[in-house]
Amino acid sequence: MAKKIQDNNLLYSIIRPYADFCSRSSYRRFEVHGQEHLPKDGALIYGINHSNTLMDAMVVLATSHHKKVFMARGDIFAKPKVAEFLKFARILPLFRIRNGVAAVRNNTDSIEQAVDVVHDKVGLYLFPEGRHRTKHSLLQLSKGIFHIALDSNREFGKEHPIYIVPVGIEYGDYFRYRSTCMVHFGEAINVTDFINNSTEENEAVLMNQLREMLWERISKLITFIPDDEDYDAKWEIVKMKNEKRVGGLYSKMLRNRATVERIEAYQEAHPEEAKNLYAKVMDFTQERIRQKISVTSTAKKRPLVNAIWKILVALIGLPYFIASSVVNAIIWIPTVIIKAKLKDKAFSNTVCFGGKFLLSPLVFIGGTIALFCTLPWYWALGGMVLLFFSYDFWYDYQELVRRMVSDIRWAFKGKLRKKYRELKLNQLF
Repeated sequence: MAKKIQDNNLLYSIIRPYADFCSRSSYRRFEVHGQEHLPKDGALIYGINHSNTLMDAMVVLATSHHKKVFMARGDIFAKPKVAEFLKFARILPLFRIRNGVAAVRNNTDSIEQAVDVVHDKVGLYLFPEGRHRTKHSLLQLSKGIFHIALDSNREFGKEHPIYIVPVGIEYGDYFRYRSTCMVHFGEAINVTDFINNSTEENEAVLMNQLREMLWERISKLITFIPDDEDYDAKWEIVKMKNEKRVGGLYSKMLRNRATVERIEAYQEAHPEEAKNLYAKVMDFTQERIRQKISVTSTAKKRPLVNAIWKILVALIGLPYFIASSVVNAIIWIPTVIIKAKLKDKAFSNTVCFGGKFLLSPLVFIGGTIALFCTLPWYWALGGMVLLFFSYDFWYDYQELVRRMVSDIRWAFKGKLRKKYRELKLNQLF
């Protein structure tokens, strides 16, 4: 009997916990919400928003220890060696019409395998937008996930119900390593009940109805901003309003959504004033970016005070940063070079993750051996702990210094701060 993609694999089982650890530690804060919504009486197909390349799959993989199979766009399977690795990683290809009619014919086999995965009650995970996009919005969903759901329901929906589970991923920053990440599971769509209770017989109509339902449910799991000509201005307002408020990532997402609702209501009630405000916001933003001031600094009433304590922390941590730079040079030098050559900067975090995944074991093992060969065991043990956290600290320290410098700049930019106050965002929203 041919081996299924979802069958147990010893090597995969050994690597998987380490991959999950690297994924979680790629973020300064990592939260998972809504898993209580997952049905326990059926087969689950997951529909996920796609905003940050490979990291979307990696963070979802790290949400639980359950077995998972993913589907990805078919063109990345073009090279045999790559296709072999992707199969090992439990990823099936899904071709689109843009890949050519001949390629789309291969979907029959992929969908059959996907249906078999669902039949075995192994979670099947898809990104129905079809491509990644670094925006707090959603593209129209492709039909692949709904084909699989309807085929699964037709084949074994009488055995147990088929569900489509909406999943939203929210990042603090799409391009900075060691930012924040929240994975949010929503209320599942019972496809079996939907089909049984529907009077519609046209499958295309059913798929469109399911597509609208899934799009709507995913949009409620993230900070969702309509993707119109004013998207950038609205997102800047949301960041300036909520960047530094305390609380977890879920609470921040709720605050963001509430701010978006107020912005949309203001725009509907005062369209001309809103347009003028958006223009002023973008003018301020362009100047802020030109002067290399972080949006986090704009929320601070006493930025110089904030900068002073950051200076103290930076001075204390400087020796550790220098040591971390030296011992992790084998990781960060290649990643810096690769990131500089990227055409799509959304892959930046994937490159940093890859560097840690592939090379940090060499740094840790080699460094530990050197420590125990040259120092008393108690000093070596302490050094080993510092070595373990050194790669993450290297990035966190740079972020601390970046914000420190930004706070200092903001403290002495009186005209720009006046321009910020004139926006009156706190009064309006």
